Amino acid sequence: MKEPQVFLLMGRSGCGKGTQSKLLIKHLRDNNLGETVYVYTGERLRNFAEKEENFAARLAKSKMKDGDLLPSFLAVWLWSGALIEGIDENNTVIIDGSPRTLLEALMMDDAMKFYGRSNVIPIFLETSEEWSTQRLLGRGRNDDNLKSIKKRLAYFEKDVAPVIDYYEKESKHKLIKVNGEQSVEDVHREILEKIFK
Repeated sequence: MKEPQVFLLMGRSGCGKGTQSKLLIKHLRDNNLGETVYVYTGERLRNFAEKEENFAARLAKSKMKDGDLLPSFLAVWLWSGALIEGIDENNTVIIDGSPRTLLEALMMDDAMKFYGRSNVIPIFLETSEEWSTQRLLGRGRNDDNLKSIKKRLAYFEKDVAPVIDYYEKESKHKLIKVNGEQSVEDVHREILEKIFK
């Protein structure tokens, strides 16, 4: 049996990672390409913070409200927990919104090596800051105010851009770039063309 794939969807806030993840899951299911484990790091971080069950969660909630990037150790804890609980030998894995820092990218490589997954496909949905800002303002989520959006887009340049650079130049897992400023259908089509060509 062919080794299952691991897709890492990355890009600015509001670039459509979640939408494209869902379309990719549907494509895999419709074509009988196996069961998929979907890990949405941002949602896991928000759920953790909203419960305010402990000091870390309260701190996370406060930082997220201000639009700050939460530390890598929290993201790694949440997505690695999801993998530990959900992955088996045959699952395709889609990770939405991670890695967000170079440290996370190295931890992701470490995790994939542990699971024996070499078929890792980092996908970068390229969008401009202006385009992403308009998308975020239009979706109406309660953490999408102009101040927090500006902060989130600023940490893309500081933290996520080096991850993109890493997958482009250093990692054995080669980056796929997709124009995220197309229609949802065209973005999906470009992703499929580039990963299943």
